[in-house]
Amino acid sequence: MSSSKLVFAPLSYTGWGSLENLLPEVRKAEAMRILIVTDPQLVEIGLTRNVTVPLEEEGFDITLYTEVVPEPPLSVGEQLVAFTREGGFDLVIGMGGGSALDLAKMTAVLSQQEGRVEDYLNLSGTKEIQVKGLPKILIPTTAGTGSEVTNIAVLSLDSTKDVVTHDNLLADVAIIDPKLTLTVPPKVTAATGIDALTHAVEAYISINASPTTDALALHAIKLIAGSIRTAVRDGSDRHARIDMSYGSYIAGLAFFNAGVAGVHALAYPLGGQFHISHGESNAVLLPYVMGYIRKSCEGRMADVLEAIEGRSNDLSKEEASRKCVEELVRIVRDVGIPQRLSQFDIPESALEELTKDGVKQKRLLARSPMVLEETDIHRIYQAAYDGEVVEGKKQ
Repeated sequence: MSSSKLVFAPLSYTGWGSLENLLPEVRKAEAMRILIVTDPQLVEIGLTRNVTVPLEEEGFDITLYTEVVPEPPLSVGEQLVAFTREGGFDLVIGMGGGSALDLAKMTAVLSQQEGRVEDYLNLSGTKEIQVKGLPKILIPTTAGTGSEVTNIAVLSLDSTKDVVTHDNLLADVAIIDPKLTLTVPPKVTAATGIDALTHAVEAYISINASPTTDALALHAIKLIAGSIRTAVRDGSDRHARIDMSYGSYIAGLAFFNAGVAGVHALAYPLGGQFHISHGESNAVLLPYVMGYIRKSCEGRMADVLEAIEGRSNDLSKEEASRKCVEELVRIVRDVGIPQRLSQFDIPESALEELTKDGVKQKRLLARSPMVLEETDIHRIYQAAYDGEVVEGKKQ
């Protein structure tokens, strides 16, 4: 077996009430001017007060930045970096869903660099990140993106998405407190939860998987599959929220090191062209991508099935891999996410353009156990439009 490189955020606090560690960590940073990047909805419901009140009582100078939108376009990133440069901040705190966390860690680094955000994009950028940037603390309020433990910030372009990625984007401190997820509405719980499940599944079948990421991914699948239906149905269920938060966090550790693949590659154009949330984009494609590549990773998908069901079975690898796809279909259906592209008002005529943009995601496609060419990608999009799983040829 080849060697593996494993990278993790320097420090994480996890568990119910772990937000109590924020103030001591801010003190350690010896920062006075603090920028908090957060979702405007969290300000409206008062959730941000869990962060701002203790900091203000301690005498810190706090600035709330709430110009955060789902699937943030490049222009939002450019605006935030300019704001951060002008503010003279010492520390950045990101609080919210994946978009807020991505923007927070991106601006903490790029605000200290020369040039524009577009200069550092993965697909088209020409500059390399050279500096550590400002200290950053990331606090997720959803259980899904894993952004608090990755080095990636995702931005929407005209028709697809691109990323800024560098280890300097890793959080100095991540705080994963399930208590902060109690107010997440069912639709968002479902979408972010399937996003986390996708991270774990794709990390496990990735060609870059290792024994370490395998252990993380399978445990994340078990936690998420066993709790997501309850969390969507009853958001006040403490046990379900805890399992979802840990599942999302562990899945983030897995996919950051093993990578995600075909599902995410094809999901990016859905978000870019039709502004479908990242979680819903992954959810609507997950069964179709996994069904298509099933023959290339039957044994791995059999393992995924056992993690989903929480028990071993006597099925052959071929039978178990087929049942795994069926279980993924059921999970997406049970949490109320549409299961066809047509249900998102995507016309069949758009499949060609989606395919062209999907092919461009070579960084993600390279990790798939089945090589996905343009014809394969179009077949998957067509299957997702029709609502019928099709299989690719074993390679």
